[in-house]
Amino acid sequence: MGISPGEVTNLLVQLKNGNRDAQERLIPLVYAELRRVAGHYMRGEQPGHTLQATALVHEAYLRLAGQKDISWQNRAHFFGVAANIMRRILVDHARTKQAKKRGGSDQKVSFDEAVLVQPEPPQQFLALDEALEREKWCQEPFFAAFLP
Repeated sequence: MGISPGEVTNLLVQLKNGNRDAQERLIPLVYAELRRVAGHYMRGEQPGHTLQATALVHEAYLRLAGQKDISWQNRAHFFGVAANIMRRILVDHARTKQAKKRGGSDQKVSFDEAVLVQPEPPQQFLALDEALEREKWCQEPFFAAFLP
């Protein structure tokens, strides 16, 4: 099916002007190209990536649909913005995955809570506590030496 660049640009202008029918006519015209761009990006990702090209297109579409104040210049501008959004989605996905890998999703627990979770406090914690109490290094005069 041959699609003229002017047809897509015309529908983008109509969409900007509030014509909801333009959206219904635009989606089938641009979907295949968006899918091609997503496929290109996904080929550059590691094997076993949890996102698929179709999910990437749909996520990008949701973000594009949320853009109310863009004045689309033409078809190329639309696809350029869409490609940029897809790239950001992949970067955000990678950052989230990296944060989880590095313990970003771990629950933070205070030292006292960690000791309470243990059925019996480990000897190392008890020894540390005793040493701190014995030396009194954590009292105010010790810290006063480091304050301005």
